[in-house]
Amino acid sequence: MTPVVAVINELKASDADLAVWFICDRGFETQTRQLLARADAEVRVEVISAGKLRRYHGVPLWRQLLDVPTVLANIRDVFKLTAGFFQSLRLLRRIKPDVVFTKGGFVCVPVGYAARVLGIPLVIHDSDAHPGLTNRLLAKHAAAIATGAPLSNYAYPRAITRYVGIPVDESFKPSTAAEQAAMKKLLGYDPQRPLVVVTGGGLGAIRVNEAMLACAKELSAIAQVVHLAGSKNADDVQARAPKTKYYEVLPFVDEKMSQLIRAADVVVTRAGATTLLELAAAEKPIIIIPNPHLTSGHQLKNAAVYADADAAVIVDESKLKSEPQLLMTAISHLLAHPQRRAQLSQAIGRLARPDAAKDVAAMVRRAIK
Repeated sequence: MTPVVAVINELKASDADLAVWFICDRGFETQTRQLLARADAEVRVEVISAGKLRRYHGVPLWRQLLDVPTVLANIRDVFKLTAGFFQSLRLLRRIKPDVVFTKGGFVCVPVGYAARVLGIPLVIHDSDAHPGLTNRLLAKHAAAIATGAPLSNYAYPRAITRYVGIPVDESFKPSTAAEQAAMKKLLGYDPQRPLVVVTGGGLGAIRVNEAMLACAKELSAIAQVVHLAGSKNADDVQARAPKTKYYEVLPFVDEKMSQLIRAADVVVTRAGATTLLELAAAEKPIIIIPNPHLTSGHQLKNAAVYADADAAVIVDESKLKSEPQLLMTAISHLLAHPQRRAQLSQAIGRLARPDAAKDVAAMVRRAIK
């Protein structure tokens, strides 16, 4: 969502009459409306049916086929996908957009194919280092494709594909030591105490939450922690977290996220492509716990880009259940070694693409012409 807002803002800057519609499914409507309220242009939100194909990296196909609830959910979503396609056709005929821009989520499939049927130019942005199924399906119909990782990671047609990085909000930027201390104070944290921010995404990550709770008491003795546990898990994590002012549990942070990141000394995160580029733009030392089970292992591949550049510390999720102390060791090591944090900051900063939003906006404008 945040890359879309960044692109909208760039388009609005050059077109005062810009009209924008955002199409999502019911499950993301509330979060969508909250995030789009930050856009410089008025954005009309439309809701359609959408479904996805559930596949799990590292799980044999025969075992997935024996998972009856998942198979039934996939069958149900075929009908939702079909309904979403006809809903998209009606919407696009009514709106008559000059261009359709998609970011790769499963809701983009019916919208992208409807754009193809109606002859509307389609621009794709693929954030992950491994192309997702949605983008692989739509790529053959695209007028232009922007990628979040170098082109060597993709098999898209080179003539219409460009490596631009991931558009992020301009509020994600590096901070001096003085600016970081001031940001801590502004947010109500101790400027003299290290700040560790932990995020598993808007919905949270159970394995990350469990590992953090295992080391929460020990960690809060040497640092202050902001644990973004996710909207589904925050109450449970809060009930089990140590009762100290140095360990704060929140479900999700929206408008203040960039300030929180800039205030942090260390960030623990999943390997979502957008989050990683936001952290790169802020030049933060990070510990990545990639989810190994997501489709095609794309988080593992995202994390590998940063590991290869020595721009992050990687912790293997599969070991955390039996050895949660691994996370505490990784965090405490970075807190105790400012020189290593500085090295990571410099390395991750080299992966940032500050002009990504401008580049994607330019591709959208060219597709219209």
